[in-house]
Amino acid sequence: MAIINRIGEFAGDMTTWRRHLHAHPEFGLECHDTAAFVVEQLRSFGVDEVHEKIGVSGVVAIINGQGEGPTIGLRADMDALPMDEATGLDHASTVPGLMHACGHDGHTAMLLGAARYLAETRNFKGRVALIFQPAEENFGGAKHMCDDGIMDRFAIAEVYALHNLPGRTLGAFYTTPGPIMAAVDTLVVKLRGLGGHAAYPHDTVDPITALVTMVQALQSIVSRNLSPMENLVISVTQVGGGTADNIIPEEAWFGATIRSFTPEVREMAQRRIREVIEGQAASFGVTADIDYELGYPPTVNDARAVEKAIEAAQEVSGAARVFADQGREMGAEDFAYMLQERPGAYLFLGQGEDGAGVHHPAYDFNDEAAPYGASFFARLVERLNPV
Repeated sequence: MAIINRIGEFAGDMTTWRRHLHAHPEFGLECHDTAAFVVEQLRSFGVDEVHEKIGVSGVVAIINGQGEGPTIGLRADMDALPMDEATGLDHASTVPGLMHACGHDGHTAMLLGAARYLAETRNFKGRVALIFQPAEENFGGAKHMCDDGIMDRFAIAEVYALHNLPGRTLGAFYTTPGPIMAAVDTLVVKLRGLGGHAAYPHDTVDPITALVTMVQALQSIVSRNLSPMENLVISVTQVGGGTADNIIPEEAWFGATIRSFTPEVREMAQRRIREVIEGQAASFGVTADIDYELGYPPTVNDARAVEKAIEAAQEVSGAARVFADQGREMGAEDFAYMLQERPGAYLFLGQGEDGAGVHHPAYDFNDEAAPYGASFFARLVERLNPV
C-alpha cells in the first residue's frame, strides 16, 4: 500500500508545475494561460487528444488504453481566488489581488501527474478523459463544460474528483456516499423606507430597524420550520445602509448565503425567507426588493462509485487512512453539475495537520500530498478498467 513508484519518481516535477501555477493565478472562466500550460504538459506526455476552450477556457485530454472499454472522467479545477497572498514564499502569487488559496494549483498538478503516468503505461482498457476546469469558485465552470456537452461528446461513463483538506492526516482520503457538499443559494434584500433626521424618527420610515428585525427573524426558520434531523444554514453575511449618525437613511440592504442538501429543504427555505421578509416589511411599512439566486446544487456521490474510489484509495494509502464516513460538508462545489449527469464520487485528500486552511491568505498546497492524489487517480482507472 503506497504511492506508485513511477509517480514518486517525478514528484519533483509535480512540485515545479504546481508552484508555477501558484505564482501565476487566474480568475473565474478566464484561465487561458493556465490552460495553455496544462496543454503544453499534456502534449509532452503524449496524450492522444487535446481539446481546448471548452467552457471558455477548459481543457479535455483523452488517453486511450488497451482495447475497448468505458471512458472514465477525472476532473481538476484550475481557478484562483480574488484575494492577496500573505505567505511570503518564493513561489507566491505574482498577480496582485489573486492567489491560489484553495489548492486548485495542487489539484491541477495531481491530475497532470496522473496523466503523465497513464500516458506512459496505458495499463487499462477504454479511455481516460482528463478534465481541467475553470471557475469552480464562481460562475459554475463545471456547468459551462457540461453545457458544452463534454459528457456525451467524450462518452464519459463515470467521473471523479479530489479536493485537498488541510488539518487532516497527510495522504488520508475522506468521502461519503450520497450528499457530501451542500447546495448554495444567495440572497440580497434591498429595503426602502422614508429617510429623515434621526432626531425625529416619527417622521421617517426606518429601513434600519426593519433590517435588524428581519435578520433576527430569519434565524427562526432553521430552529422552528425545520426538523432537527435535517440540515440548513442561513447566514447573513453583509449589511449596509446609512451615511451619518444623525440621518435615518432612505435605503438599507443585507446579503445572505443559504446552504441545504435536499430539494424539499431548499424549497422550504426559499419560501419561508420570502414570507418572513415580506411580512416584516409590511409590518414596518418599508418595501423589500428580494433577489434570491439559486446557485450550485448539492454534490451527491454515487454509492457504488464511492465503493470503487475507496478501494483505489486503500491501495494507495492503506485501509487505516481511508474514511468512507466523512459526513456532509456545508461548503459547496460545482462538481455537483458533473455528478448530476454521470455517476461518480468526490473525495477529500488530507494535507497534513499543520498550515493554514483554505481561503486563508497564508494557505499553500502541501506538495507532499500530490503523489497520493496522482496515484489515486491512476489506480482508480486501472481498477475500473483492468486489462
